[in-house]
Amino acid sequence: MKLKFIALVACGCWLAFAHPVLAQQTERVPALREKVYGQLARAQEQADNGNLAEGISILGEVAEKADSMNSYERAMMWNFYGFMYYEQGNTKQAINYFEKVVKESPIPESLEKSTLFSLSQLALSDGQFERAIGFLNQWEGLAEEDEMGKAWVLKAQAYYQADKHRDALPLIDKAIAAADAAKKVPDENWLILKRALHYELEQPEQVAKVMERLVTSYSKPEYWLQLAGVYAQLEQDEKQLAVLEAAHQQGYIEKGSEWRQLAQAYYFNELPYKAAETMQQAISKGKVDASVDNLKFVAQAYTQAKEYKKAISAYQEASDKVEHGKFAAQIAQLYLTLDNNEEALNYAQRGRSKGNVDSEGNLYLIEGMASLNLNNYERAVEAFELASGYKETAQSAKQWLKYAKSQHKQQQQVAKLK
Repeated sequence: MKLKFIALVACGCWLAFAHPVLAQQTERVPALREKVYGQLARAQEQADNGNLAEGISILGEVAEKADSMNSYERAMMWNFYGFMYYEQGNTKQAINYFEKVVKESPIPESLEKSTLFSLSQLALSDGQFERAIGFLNQWEGLAEEDEMGKAWVLKAQAYYQADKHRDALPLIDKAIAAADAAKKVPDENWLILKRALHYELEQPEQVAKVMERLVTSYSKPEYWLQLAGVYAQLEQDEKQLAVLEAAHQQGYIEKGSEWRQLAQAYYFNELPYKAAETMQQAISKGKVDASVDNLKFVAQAYTQAKEYKKAISAYQEASDKVEHGKFAAQIAQLYLTLDNNEEALNYAQRGRSKGNVDSEGNLYLIEGMASLNLNNYERAVEAFELASGYKETAQSAKQWLKYAKSQHKQQQQVAKLK
């Protein structure tokens, strides 16, 4: 994860050093003699033409005479070596030669500063995080006050990669504050780094604040959804739902997990009908499978919304996919609520037949109440007697049994009179 992150963040500032350009210097350093200049120019010409190997070969000829060269000439030679190895993708060798540059003395301060900054970037890209910090510390010793800003982000990256998150945070905050003061939008990658630091420091409230800025300044689908996730973590359900709804309106809800997240947010915010409809829509669109768990969610949400017929439909579809009778038992209860007593009896029996229900006693209780509603008191008595044999339904069943027996007795007396 961190290597991907560094690649992303570095793209905004890579790389400080440029192609070596030979020029006469005015600083108080040894002169670059014409003969050495000519040899370096030949190497540069080969590099410019894409012949890096030939360029390095020419530098090798120059290096054989390094003892007779002054510090500035050697520094320029090492600089060319570093550049050519960097062009070849050999970062370690590039670092090795750029280090040689800054070890030469005296050399122009501008060359030393630019090389140290390049070294910090190269070390960072090569995973040498502590060395990157060291090079930046050296650079800061030469930099002017108004130059410090360009090192804040780079140093923050290095500290982040070195797992020194508390050291990194003040630096990235400085960079963001400077952008704010200049009334500029902070670089997206700076905000991403700040978010990562707060995450590592287990500061979810601060993560949320950074995500709010990312959503405002860089409205990307993933930022909206991540912000919703942070709000969920903070148990700020209303904010989570508001963000998810806004994301949905913008067409950012695409993946099945995102549709489920939206449906669950509706449910937790006591909007069960919207929860059920959202999940049903996701199933219809093929965003999520019509799995048992998803159908169960739809059924439960419709039940909460008192949309019992729709709940029954979802439970029936789920029931066809399982061996157990738990969903059939739920359907029996819903049919009883709808006063469809024949179907309540049918599904109570189906639930018992499939087995492995949560409460067999409750199925007998449903059967007894449905039978009462159908004036089948003899069957009601039998069902309530069976229900009274289960601990969880015994008390209720005994009360109904008493009533069912009285009604059965009255029915028998009426029958005799007739």
